[in-house]
Amino acid sequence: QVQLVESGGGLVQAGGSLRLSCAASGRTFSSYAMGWFRQAPGKEREFVARISGTGGGTLYADSVKGRFTISRDNAKNTVYLQMNNLKAEDTAVYYCAKNPTTSGVALYWGQGTQVTVSS
Repeated sequence: QVQLVESGGGLVQAGGSLRLSCAASGRTFSSYAMGWFRQAPGKEREFVARISGTGGGTLYADSVKGRFTISRDNAKNTVYLQMNNLKAEDTAVYYCAKNPTTSGVALYWGQGTQVTVSS
């Protein structure tokens, strides 16, 4: 059973930055793409970013392109989401996912971490 544990969420002012981390259990971390999704109150969960197993390929939602950066450290079984120039509309619970599609199908999901951006 794979476990994904997110951390790094919190309260930040608009224009600020946060870095989310997702630590994964298991021995095959580098074999799979990883991704971040988010769900705001009253809205459906949406794709944020995805990174290939090697880290050589990344994909972003248009709403975060140029502000968010996804990266991974396969030696630490960890994927990161660096979020800069945060906006109030980025407020959501952020979820880490293993081998996700952009439509939200994934092998495993983390429990989520809350990000709140005050304007």
